[in-house]
Amino acid sequence: MPLTSPSAPPTRLDWFNNAPERTALDALHDICAAPSWAGALVSGRPYPGVDRLLAASDAATAELDATGIGQALAAHPPIGAPAPGDPTSAREQRGMAGATPELVAEMHELNLAYQDRFGQVFLICATGLSGEQLRDALRARLDHTSGEEGETVRTELAKINRLRLTRLLATPAPAATTVSTHILDTAAGRPAAGVTVELSVPDDDGEHAATGTGTRWTVHATAVTDPDGRCKELPPLPGTVTAARLRFAVSGPFFPEVTTTFAVRPGEHHHVPLLLSPFGYSVYRGS
Repeated sequence: MPLTSPSAPPTRLDWFNNAPERTALDALHDICAAPSWAGALVSGRPYPGVDRLLAASDAATAELDATGIGQALAAHPPIGAPAPGDPTSAREQRGMAGATPELVAEMHELNLAYQDRFGQVFLICATGLSGEQLRDALRARLDHTSGEEGETVRTELAKINRLRLTRLLATPAPAATTVSTHILDTAAGRPAAGVTVELSVPDDDGEHAATGTGTRWTVHATAVTDPDGRCKELPPLPGTVTAARLRFAVSGPFFPEVTTTFAVRPGEHHHVPLLLSPFGYSVYRGS
């Protein structure tokens, strides 16, 4: 049964709980660039609700060592200078958007002073803060000891990770990539019922999967065609695959089985019918 929460769109939390490990790690990297933080959250799946996921984020942030903190900080631009093409930081630093040239220049000098004192970027959960509030916070933290600032940075990072996770869960879940099939026995002029169909996905990066060259396959699901010759309830494919394979156990006089490999596009439905005759067959992308 999918795990859901009333605090966020259930399909998104369910997506995170069930996404392939690499897909989940990539999504979390956009939130916090410390691999150990993302690894801890992925290893804790499934989560019964958003609160449990946020608590896991807090715990993982608290456990970050100096290397992990450095990895996280490296992905955060200075306050007042979000990286081009980084809408997340630009949104979070919106309080600096209307800053006067004098305030921008002052923030630049304060950022340099902070970097010189602590050897890292100034990190603060900037969401909802004005440019003046950000400046005042930076000024005040320049008086911290290294130990005090280390704890403050960890606290601010935990706040940022919480906000970004909440935003991730508030967005619509990615559309599923799905496959269905329909077998028509052209010799008999009717659908082929009771045929076992095996759906497989690449168990490597799928680089050569579209041609079948050098690809290892893992069975994703097995089904049997219904009286109309259809398999309509195959489970969605993992979000990262770019190819799939269908194997039909047709037990014909010449072909004991039919196998077809095809490229898939994330978020689309792929209907792959099989037209079968005693000594030949064809497959195509249907609708």
